[in-house]
Amino acid sequence: MSIFVCFVVLAFLSTSSGIKYKDNDKVKLYVNKVGPYFNPHETYHYYQLPVCRPKKIEHKSLTLGEVLDGDRMALSEYDIRFTRDSDKKELCMVTFTEQDLQLLRDAIEDLYYFEFVIDEIPVRGFIGHLEEGGFLPHNHKVFLWAHLNFNIEYNGNQVIYANVTTKEQAPVSLDGVTAPYEVVFTYSVKWMKTNMAYDDRAKRVRDNSFFPKTLEIHWLSIINSMVLVFLLIGFVVIILTRVLKSDFARYNVDEEESDDIDQEDNGWKIIHSDVFRFPSFKSLFTAILGVGSQFLALATGIMVMAVLGMFNVHHHGSINSAGVILYAFTSGIAGYVAANMYKVLGGDNWVWNLNLTSCLFAAPFFMVWAFVNSVAWGYGTTQALPWQTVVLLMCLWVFVGYPLTIIGGIFGKNWATGFDAPCRTKNFPREVPSVPWYRSSFAHCIVGGFLPFSAISVELYYIFATLWGREQYTLYGILFIVYGILISVTACISIALTYFQLSAEDYRWWWRSIFSAGSTGCFVFLYAMFYYFKRSNMSGALQTIEFFGYTFLTCYVFFLMLGTVSFFASLNFVRYIYVNLKMD
Repeated sequence: MSIFVCFVVLAFLSTSSGIKYKDNDKVKLYVNKVGPYFNPHETYHYYQLPVCRPKKIEHKSLTLGEVLDGDRMALSEYDIRFTRDSDKKELCMVTFTEQDLQLLRDAIEDLYYFEFVIDEIPVRGFIGHLEEGGFLPHNHKVFLWAHLNFNIEYNGNQVIYANVTTKEQAPVSLDGVTAPYEVVFTYSVKWMKTNMAYDDRAKRVRDNSFFPKTLEIHWLSIINSMVLVFLLIGFVVIILTRVLKSDFARYNVDEEESDDIDQEDNGWKIIHSDVFRFPSFKSLFTAILGVGSQFLALATGIMVMAVLGMFNVHHHGSINSAGVILYAFTSGIAGYVAANMYKVLGGDNWVWNLNLTSCLFAAPFFMVWAFVNSVAWGYGTTQALPWQTVVLLMCLWVFVGYPLTIIGGIFGKNWATGFDAPCRTKNFPREVPSVPWYRSSFAHCIVGGFLPFSAISVELYYIFATLWGREQYTLYGILFIVYGILISVTACISIALTYFQLSAEDYRWWWRSIFSAGSTGCFVFLYAMFYYFKRSNMSGALQTIEFFGYTFLTCYVFFLMLGTVSFFASLNFVRYIYVNLKMD
């Protein structure tokens, strides 16, 4: 019920009709943040710069997603009236100290841009202008944009689109000036009527972005990936079907015909008394399955909400809010799956199992976040969460996530049934023969990780460009298809690798099934390193720590999710082949 309420609230927010104005009504402009152009997650509050500011700063109430996204909106002194033009209106006069001048010079040289918000529409522009050229002598000039020109489109009584330009007036030079230095900040407002409907303004905002467009609909690449993936799945299914048919014909023979065959009996039949021997470290094993199932449910929920159009450019950080809320409310799934599997595998310390399950992701996340947040706090950026938000998130986990894990675990333990293995397990394990290197655990992890990674490699660039760039991801339908392909490839590859392992008379498939597909996270991390150093212009200690810290957590989630898919696919496959095997 709580998850349903979350869906309804987000759906309402995504379809709200917006603010309606009367003639000459004040249109509030909120200043938000500034930061280096090439470091998207290194952002600072706009009023940390020596600019025009009110005597008492009034902050806007923000959603959880906006705070997590680094937004810190505050009311500005700009007086913008609905449908009323203004020409070179004075905002204020600022007297710069030497420290202020140096701060502005450094910001302009680092290509700082600002972000304002007008009627939920982000408006962006550069703080200043840098001119460099020549060799001998080298020219290096720094200019400040002291005049902003706001262009606002409206339809009826609603704002449709807004942007800001800076080149209507010459900038103020900051070269060779000394403190105290006075600068007058001015602005102009021009209103333009448009026929575009309010419901279509999201497309206008998306298509007229301040940042360059790098994401295009990549149908050819997606179709190419889909064809390759379907060929791979078809190849695995056909080969395994033919091989299993041959194996069943060879193993399921009548007793009078099996004398010669028994002497040469090998392959997966001979380990039938060991293949269902439970793995070691049951509590950790089942905790991985529980948290992996939770993230599968969370990812599916986010995808469905995105496809239904619940996230748009007007609601900053809505996907962050949805992710946090869904993580808390899907904790019951983690507890249920972990406790159920733990009881099935014969575990008895279910309290420890549930505590391990609740901390398996939360503990690494907290350690990484605490380190990243401390660095961000040291830099004074808006990426450092305020203590109120930290308390809110902790309460959400303590009073919602953790209790739901316990409740789900109680249901999972009480509803657990016997394992019901098709074959009896002997008391003493069989010796595992040595195998060539290409059948080793490392080789299985390479194959089992690379093939699912190849299924998402094309889309991965666009995801990184969204998470660590300036883009607003909108191709959720394609992403949902790629997500389904990833799950399908993972299941097929895990089944094939498990069959090859059993054919080599190695019955230790439980943990290997998790690590073989879970190693996809390692390939994603390697791609992240390639993206950071070769495909992006990010730099600096803060941006580097944030990128690799949160990328590590993302790869850990890949490990949990795909390892869970791989295990359950392998479990069903192993059950199937031994159920259909005739025993003596």
